[in-house]
Amino acid sequence: MKLLARLVLVLILAEVVLALLSWMLAAMMTDGIRPLLSGEGIRWCFTHFADTFSSPLFSWMLLLAMAWGVLRYGGLLLLRPRERRRLGLQVAIMVLVAYALPLMLLTLLPHALLLSALGSLHDSPFSRALLPIIAFGLTLCGISYGIAVRSISSFTDVCRLLICGLRDAAPLVLLFFFGAQFYYSLCYVFW
Repeated sequence: MKLLARLVLVLILAEVVLALLSWMLAAMMTDGIRPLLSGEGIRWCFTHFADTFSSPLFSWMLLLAMAWGVLRYGGLLLLRPRERRRLGLQVAIMVLVAYALPLMLLTLLPHALLLSALGSLHDSPFSRALLPIIAFGLTLCGISYGIAVRSISSFTDVCRLLICGLRDAAPLVLLFFFGAQFYYSLCYVFW
């Protein structure tokens, strides 16, 4: 936790230094520099504050965190007694195959639904949603494994596992927020 606090402090200080540096460089008439400490810069900060949380990267991080919670706390990543574990792995593999087959049909056939307008996977709905597709598949496998080994017995357990993953990722959310805020400020100032 101390490392996280230090990283967040470094990012906050970097943001302050960037604001002061951009103001000084703009005052020295440096071309291409937009100061954060100006009317335009302050308006930009207020209007783009929520952009950090509306980025696809943040959504992907949350989806992967939920998948992590189901995989870890549902038992797929932990050691279980041998006979239950084998059954759970078999069920998880069957669910993975049942999940992958329709995806293959939606992407590999000519004129498939998830291909681009040119008929390729490049820049297609499938490629744009690849990370959520993977996260959902991992979550399904984790849930099916947990049901098979009896570590999941109700929908409440599934929700609890999803929340556990989000709880584990909470430090990353904090770091992501300050890191993305600094990155966007850097882009505003210099590009």
